[in-house]
Formats: sequence, structure tokens, C-alpha cells
Amino acid sequence: MKQCKIWLAAALTAATLSGCSVFDKLVYKIDIPQGNFIEQTQVEKLRIEMSREQVEFILGRPVLRDSFADDTWYYVYQFKSGRSGEITRKELIIKFDQNRVASVTGDYTLSEQFDTPLSTSAP
Repeated sequence: MKQCKIWLAAALTAATLSGCSVFDKLVYKIDIPQGNFIEQTQVEKLRIEMSREQVEFILGRPVLRDSFADDTWYYVYQFKSGRSGEITRKELIIKFDQNRVASVTGDYTLSEQFDTPLSTSAP
């Protein structure tokens, strides 16, 4: 009889501990967005030789400004889905030369007009 109680207690403990994972699908988990959400249309507005102020007006403040390379801005976005746990990460790296855009790299497509600077002279 005593051995039966021990087996029953062990089975109850195992069922209780495994019960948490059974109901995991029913628990609501929020989506977690972090960083700068940038749309493709914003990136298409970028042009070579834009000033830092113009870039900041279009994209907002960067998540990271490298303290050792002041001429590099990082726009990083990460999204973790609460339902599936899938993580999506996108980044955009802008390098400046003499406070003007020199290059743009990352997970976004640049427009065909990127290499054409904006007109700086008034008509």
C-alpha cells in the first residue's frame, strides 16, 4: 500500500509539472518590436550626399551611433512574434563622409536615383 502511494505521488507530480507545457499554446504572448521600424518607401527617399539632418528627418534617429566611428549610423529593427517565436531582423547602415551620405548598406533596396544627389541650388 505504501509503495502504491509513492507511485501515485510520483505520477501526480509528473502530471503537474508537465501540465505547464500542455497549456502553453493557450497563453497569449505579445509581439515584441524593438528598434527603428523603417519602411521601404523611406529608404527610397535617401540620396547620396544628403546631410545628416536630412537623413534624420527621413528615417528618424538611429538606434546606434558608433562612438569609435562617428561617421556610421546603424538603424536596427528586430521583431519577435509572440505566437510563433519567430524573430525577424533588419538593419540599415549609413556611412557619412564630411557630414554627407557616402554609402548605404543593409537589408533594404536603394532606389535607382540613389546615386543622383539632390539639387542644392535654388532655381
